[in-house]
Amino acid sequence: MSALLVTGIALLGAAAGWAAVPAGRSFVPDTDGRVRTPNRSVLALVGAVVFGGLAARGADPALAALLPVAATGLVLVVTDLTALRLPDPLVGLVALGGGLGPAAATAATGEPRHLAVAVAGATLSFIGYALLALLPRARLGFGDVKLAAALGLPLGWLGWPALRLWLLLPHVLAGVTVLVLLAAGRIRRDTPVPFGPALLGGAWLAAVLG
Repeated sequence: MSALLVTGIALLGAAAGWAAVPAGRSFVPDTDGRVRTPNRSVLALVGAVVFGGLAARGADPALAALLPVAATGLVLVVTDLTALRLPDPLVGLVALGGGLGPAAATAATGEPRHLAVAVAGATLSFIGYALLALLPRARLGFGDVKLAAALGLPLGWLGWPALRLWLLLPHVLAGVTVLVLLAAGRIRRDTPVPFGPALLGGAWLAAVLG
């Protein structure tokens, strides 16, 4: 993919990140007018990196579906950081994009094996995260479980290397983040920490590196 096209897609991601904050706020109840949301400039930068990274991966047939999934993911980051919520309509959009993309790409390439791995990815992700959520004192919610299953579809379509990375990376990212926040005194051991950004960040890294 040409550098000019990658740059254009990165700019599209910046716009998606900028728009994610007001879009996310529409899903977050604000009864006292004091709900704090992430900085729009930071989200715009994150969006540019996310979209640009996916575009730089190459001309993948599923790219057209991965970009809307990434845009919805930016909104989910806002809702989870703001209110520890992963609204079902947004997770549903991730699942829709994650499912339609592999299906369309499979029809275009004539390789049904990829679609089977996509379904396997969603199934493994759902079962694995559901079991983790049922553990005593687990901090995972079923919004996290549903999001994991939705993200497992496109990651599975990209292949087993991407799927294996995806099953590992969110826990690494979440663990490092918690350790840094604890060391900085920003949270306590009993402070709820959103897991959605780690799921989404891990999915992006797995898609780019896998």
